[in-house]
Amino acid sequence: MKILVAPDKFKGVQSAREVAENIAAGLRDVLGDVHIDIVPVADGGEGTAEVMRAAGNGSWRKCRAHDALGRAIDSRYVWLPESGMAVIEMSEAAGMNRLRAGERNVDLASTFGVGEMILDAAKCGAREIIVGLGGSATNDGGFGMARALGFRFFGANDEELCGPVSALAALSRIERPRNMAVPPRIVAAADVRSPLLGKNGATRMFGPQKGARPNQIHLLEDALTKLAEVVARDLGVDFRNEPGAGAAGGTGFGLMSFGGATMRRGFDVVAEAIDLRAKMKTAGVVITGEGRLDRQTLEGKAPAEVAKLARTLGKRVFAIVGRADEDRALHDLFDGIYAAAEKGVSDEESIAHAPELLRAQARKLAKTL
Repeated sequence: MKILVAPDKFKGVQSAREVAENIAAGLRDVLGDVHIDIVPVADGGEGTAEVMRAAGNGSWRKCRAHDALGRAIDSRYVWLPESGMAVIEMSEAAGMNRLRAGERNVDLASTFGVGEMILDAAKCGAREIIVGLGGSATNDGGFGMARALGFRFFGANDEELCGPVSALAALSRIERPRNMAVPPRIVAAADVRSPLLGKNGATRMFGPQKGARPNQIHLLEDALTKLAEVVARDLGVDFRNEPGAGAAGGTGFGLMSFGGATMRRGFDVVAEAIDLRAKMKTAGVVITGEGRLDRQTLEGKAPAEVAKLARTLGKRVFAIVGRADEDRALHDLFDGIYAAAEKGVSDEESIAHAPELLRAQARKLAKTL
């Protein structure tokens, strides 16, 4: 029997590869020298670049950029020399992980650093750039990124706009860059399928998670509405209602509008790069997982997509996770769900013992195979 172990990361606890290796260790404790194929996965969010680097024998490339609040930082992205592809995670520059406690400010937070990373990859000769959208601290519709690429934004009195996102409510025109050094192809990879605007859009759906106060929501929504209107008029494209436009605070919209990007589901991009379907075809059992299995898992997250692919290929599929909600739709996806965190045990304690808990659940699953 061949077992395919294809989990996502346990965010802030273990990388996808670490999770996979602990699961494999637990399986071997029971099954001995069983054939296990470790294939870490991702869905376009944090961890995507590392998964694709490992699968494509790539390397990390450093570049200078600015974080969401404009501070100079060292960022990095993956370079895959055989394909001439760069894999960028926008959170490297504009991520929540770059901010300290109490620093969240969605009106001031900018994607400028994301644009700097794109430019660096383009100057290094990238023929294709994958931009993973996830973990952002921003809600600027790609305004900052576009400025880094050379676009200029002007208000009613022809003053140039380069400050808070809310200032875009006064946007009157956009000027294209004279010479924009971008590669022929940019792919925006995301699991979020939200439009830019509205109750399910970037601001109303995700703004509060980034610290947007109730009185800021309508200001930011108005700003992104005006941005979409002027982009449609001056650039001749209108992506506000495209699935994924609202990803990462509207960075999906920005990449399509200012970078000519194609929007793709993050999992599909990764699965294609790691040849997941071919590897799954030769397996008898598939095991996936993530830190928390909940309703959001069904919205394009890696474990759900692994399970769907396994079902189409007629494979048994199991999930080993940190915690799992009692949701019938989730449980219908898998032949079994094994939660590492026990009831009554704090998250802190579960995290501290994550490797042992993962191995224990893998042993429990192995005994049923």
